[in-house]
Order: sequence, then structure tokens, then C-alpha cells
Amino acid sequence: MYAEERLQFMVQRARLEGRVDVAALAEELNVTAETIRRDLSSLERQGLLRRVHGGAIPVERLRFERSVDVRDALMKTEKERIAKAALDELPEQGSILLDAGTTTARLAESLPAERELTVVTNSLAIAMILAAQPNKTVLMVGGRVRGRTLAAVDDWATRLLADTCVDVVFVGANGVSSERGLTTPDLAEAAVKRAMLAAARRRVLLADHTKVGSDHFARFGGVEDLDVLVTDTGLEPEAAAQLEALGPRVVRA
Repeated sequence: MYAEERLQFMVQRARLEGRVDVAALAEELNVTAETIRRDLSSLERQGLLRRVHGGAIPVERLRFERSVDVRDALMKTEKERIAKAALDELPEQGSILLDAGTTTARLAESLPAERELTVVTNSLAIAMILAAQPNKTVLMVGGRVRGRTLAAVDDWATRLLADTCVDVVFVGANGVSSERGLTTPDLAEAAVKRAMLAAARRRVLLADHTKVGSDHFARFGGVEDLDVLVTDTGLEPEAAAQLEALGPRVVRA
């Protein structure tokens, strides 16, 4: 494969899957990892890809937000492992906050049926998952519902959360980095996530490894604001150590 063909392949793969990894590309294309890194740097200079830890993402990902059904189809196995590991962070009884998101929805599906919990959420999908469970008291955060994420946002949501205090919050993010912290594409959702972090005694972030090293438009917190980050084994140990140095315990499920 010629160099130009290789570059075109990388861009197409990144746009299709949302991310490309250096090691996987090197093996698939039978070239060295250093060659792949040089190619990715070239594509970044051309404005086609954005370098992140261990690979690259298409620039479109920084500008556009995927819908729930599209995001739900990505990284399914990793999200299920993250959700299972996150069960260890549940209180024996008490209250939790579940942020809107496909990984937090996996956690909602995995909650032990016998565990008595009060669950506060801004997600229509999560509320529907848990509403019929007899040992769960489900409180829905009100506000404008964003069609793209089915999350309640804006002033109604943030005012309610300001008067809420839960044992643990499980929050999601579109981007996690040492430099820029926790980010998401939408300002209204960022405001709600920020209020959720402030409403909890313990803060747990659920994010698969493709989110690490990425950043989006709106910042809602720093890595140092977290108690635990639950991710998957796709995150390299070195990257996990860098994040742990800022404060949270990192769990690679």
C-alpha cells in the first residue's frame, strides 16, 4: 500500500469507527508504529484528524455529537465491563445520581434488584429502565429534554440539583484529559454535569478508553474532582497512571 493510500485508509477508518489506534493500524497495515504516528501527524496538519493518546479521532467528532442510538452501538463490550466494575462503587443503601449516557444506562440495567436505592437521574431512558423495580425509588430531574441525548437540562435541572445531596454520582463524559479535564459538546449538558458533581459525596466517572485524550467544547470539571474513574483495559497503564497522579483511583475493567 502506497503512503497516500495508507493516509486515505486511516481517515476513512477514523470516520467509520470514531477513532483509530496506533498499535492496531501498525499491525493491520504491516508498518511500524512510528510510521503510523508520522502519518497521523501529517493528517492532523491537514486538518483531517486530531491526535489523542494512542491514536487519533476525526475532526468531525470535535464538532458534532452523535445521537443516543449511534453511541449505544459503539464499544458495547467495554461499556458492559465498565458497568459491572462500577457496581463496586454503589453504597449498600442510600442514594445515587445517574447521569444521562449509554454507559450509565448499562449501569442502570446492572443494578442489583434486591438493593434498596434512591436513584436520581436526568435521563428518560434510565428512568424507564428502573421505574418498575420494586426496591428502587426513582426521582426524575426536570427540564428541557435534549432530543440528541434524551437528557433533561437547563435551569429546572440545575436548580433541583443544587438542593440535592446524594451518596454517589455516576457521570459520563465525551472527553477526559489531564490538560482540559472533563468535557462534553453541549453547554447545557455541561452545566447539569457540573451540578451533579457538586451534589454528590463521591464522584465516579464512567468512560471507555476512547474518551481519554479527547476534548470537547464545554468543560464541566477536572480529573482532580473525581474519586474514581472506571474505564476499560484499552487504556494503557501509562495513561492510567497519569490520570491517577491527579487524584482519582483508576479502574481498568
